[in-house]
Amino acid sequence: MLGAGIALALIARVAAGGPATWRDPLAVAAMLAIFPFGEWAIHVHLLHLRPLRWRGRERELVTAASHRQHHERPHHLGLILLGPAEALALLVGAVPLVVGTGTGLLALAGVDVRVGPVLTATLTTYVLIALYEWTHLLIHTAHRPRTRFYRAIHRAHRLHHFKNEHYWHGITSTVADRVLGTATDHASVERSPTARTLAER
Repeated sequence: MLGAGIALALIARVAAGGPATWRDPLAVAAMLAIFPFGEWAIHVHLLHLRPLRWRGRERELVTAASHRQHHERPHHLGLILLGPAEALALLVGAVPLVVGTGTGLLALAGVDVRVGPVLTATLTTYVLIALYEWTHLLIHTAHRPRTRFYRAIHRAHRLHHFKNEHYWHGITSTVADRVLGTATDHASVERSPTARTLAER
């Protein structure tokens, strides 16, 4: 599904025509800057969302329930990647919403918005989601990191799973964690008894 989304976005960008101008690299840079914070926000506020009480019963979002199962069984390959409904929600819901909101704000600010760079932003985000999936898969397999960058995200995510679920929410980057205060020296963080169960949610 992600591959199809990338292919369709690429075809749409080529079909939109027009030479790549300064707007296209700027669209790529904007999505590279935004993505770590979107990744962090989804992880914290959607995947770790506590069950909601409605009509006297606790109800859990499907995404939060599947993420809880992922924490319970972090090496189970069937619980690592996005499900089809989650991937579709990102491709046709979250990404168009974020890109559309940004485009609308730019238009309101008087910026000359063009279709090509909007499609470039969409394509970039689809590629980043695929990179997220690949990185998350590798972290939960026996693959060992060889580069300094990958070692940093590998270690941080494993600390999130096996030491304390309230820290280290980034998958493809530690930028948002460092900016938002959820990356810290692991020696100063207490081991959480609920890192594997998310029971205190």
